[in-house]
Amino acid sequence: MIQPGYTGADHRDADFPRDGGETGGLIRRFDWSATSLGPIHAWPQSLRSTVSLILPSPVPIVTLWGADGVMIYNDAYSTFAGGRHPRLLGSRVLEGWPEIADFNRHVMQVGLAGGTLVYRDHHQVLHRNGYPEDVWMDLNYSPILDEAQKPIGVLAIVQETSGRVQAEAARRRLRQTLAAQVAERTKERDRIWRNSQDLLLVIGGDGVLQAVNPAWSTTLGYEAEALVGRHFQHVVHPEDLEAAAGALLRASRGRLRGFECRLRHKDGSWRWLSWTAAPEEGVIYANGRDITAEKEAAEALRQAEDALRQSQKMEAVGQLTGGIAHDFNNMLTGIVGSLQMLRRRVGQGRTADLERYVEAAIGAAERAASLTHRLLSFARRRPLDPKPVDIAQLVGGMAELLRRTMGEAIELRLPATEGSWPVHCDPNQLENALLNLAINARDAMPEGGTLTIAATLREVRETDPGREHWATPGEYVVLSVTDTGCGMPPEVLARALDPFFTTKPQGVGTGLGLSMVYGFCRQSGGHMRLRSRPGQGTVVELCLPRYRGEVRQEPAPAPGTGLGVPRTQGEEVVLVVEDDPTVRALAAEVLRDLGYRVLEAADGPSGLAALHAAPQVDLLVTDIGLPGGMNGRQLADQARAERPGLRVLFITGYAGAAAALGFLEPGMALLAKPFTVEALGSRVRDMIKAA
Repeated sequence: MIQPGYTGADHRDADFPRDGGETGGLIRRFDWSATSLGPIHAWPQSLRSTVSLILPSPVPIVTLWGADGVMIYNDAYSTFAGGRHPRLLGSRVLEGWPEIADFNRHVMQVGLAGGTLVYRDHHQVLHRNGYPEDVWMDLNYSPILDEAQKPIGVLAIVQETSGRVQAEAARRRLRQTLAAQVAERTKERDRIWRNSQDLLLVIGGDGVLQAVNPAWSTTLGYEAEALVGRHFQHVVHPEDLEAAAGALLRASRGRLRGFECRLRHKDGSWRWLSWTAAPEEGVIYANGRDITAEKEAAEALRQAEDALRQSQKMEAVGQLTGGIAHDFNNMLTGIVGSLQMLRRRVGQGRTADLERYVEAAIGAAERAASLTHRLLSFARRRPLDPKPVDIAQLVGGMAELLRRTMGEAIELRLPATEGSWPVHCDPNQLENALLNLAINARDAMPEGGTLTIAATLREVRETDPGREHWATPGEYVVLSVTDTGCGMPPEVLARALDPFFTTKPQGVGTGLGLSMVYGFCRQSGGHMRLRSRPGQGTVVELCLPRYRGEVRQEPAPAPGTGLGVPRTQGEEVVLVVEDDPTVRALAAEVLRDLGYRVLEAADGPSGLAALHAAPQVDLLVTDIGLPGGMNGRQLADQARAERPGLRVLFITGYAGAAAALGFLEPGMALLAKPFTVEALGSRVRDMIKAA
């Protein structure tokens, strides 16, 4: 099919133009006689030369010939023309590109007048493919001269730059978008920096603060000017400095989370902060959250738990006293009876065989002292102190206390264990747990029965069927407390571990005993199991992880030997201050019998007066609880202020003596009541000898 304007007839110059690619072939076949150019064989040499020049060029070039601007172009321009090729070939430029006719009319006017035009990235909307599209071009227009050197046409070099222009525009838009985002994020960061309640900080690896946000003023009272440029050591608690330096080093190497330290408020108080930090661009960005309230709440909770544990212990002590009173009265009967018999025999002049009354009284008194020491030791307030504990040793040490608690109607059985299986827990809390369970068992057996406390070793394996969810594989020491009491029905058993649940009458129990025991087991890494059936008793099992390390044996207190203390050979003076006349007289008599010169006083002020009046005092022996507005510690401190180096022996029967005394300074010692003659004499001799 021959397209319009083309002919298949041979022409005289059928070989012109030679080559020229696809467009050259179209030019050869085109019927130019229908145009103002006339047949191709009649073209002037200037036109032939121009056509021969543009056809092989890789650059899009079009010739606008004559006043009509008839278009002749090369293959490169045909690509630029898109869907309008080949219709543009031989057409007038104003008709070929009607959408830009005005622009091309101006081009023709300038070019035919001998002028040139140059455009860079010139924009036009062209309909190359049947629809409008934005096109950017570099355009160069110059006149074509005929043989008479007059302008006969216009040579147009057309290089499309749409891709570059659009890419640059896209880059500009992207830069603008990014700049807007950066500006917005900077504003957002600034808003966060200004409005954050957390302390925000930029700090160098050298520990110098480089920037702080306004929250520092709200939380710690400092303005930025008072902090920036200073080292962190100016605000960190002295006890936290070493840890803070280590945290800064870790933060410079990677992300830091959850580091806690104290910072000084402007008013001198301390605030707890929890820090998160990360390095970036040679500095460290840190976020500090004020956790002072959480710390105070945790401390308050700890104190409340301590108080609750102590109240449970004192409830148990109250339960103990009923059983112990009977035994203590028996001991007092032995002491009083032996002393009365001693006085009677002495009054009768029967001095033979008096030693047995003396030994009976001393033995009963020592048993009473041992019992009260055990009770006071149990009742004393102590912080939680997990340590390796030998179960068998602990239960054996509680045997006498438990038997006295149970009474005569209940038999206490402590089967021997097959080995030593230590656990890691707080021994005082374990004693408290056992005593609570024993009291519960006693109350469940009002008519009498049997209480068995036994320890066994149980191994839990990963593959054990029915393994409890709490039990990680390993060995557990199971301490079981079994009674033959009334037991519990299912509905009571289901609530037995609930805090404040109790079946005892109002005012008798708090309902916290079993829940506290359960909490102790869980804190120790174990668990508590409870089994009971009405009429068949109750079994409580404390399952605690076995400890594989070494258990340090606590030294047992040495019993009284009855051996005498050697008399002193010097003239040492001892001042005894004691408000109880019997105890004061006894202590003074013992010390005089050992060769010491003794001064006596009944309270703090009179003791201080005796010290002022005496030119020599080698040792002050004083009770802690004294009348007269001055306790034993206050007396000792004032006496040592007047006589530096004076040694002081405190004597007391107060369970909380250590708390009352506080820190024992060098040259101070404590002797608990009741004490033996030998214990008093030995302690006085050792302290004076060490002076």
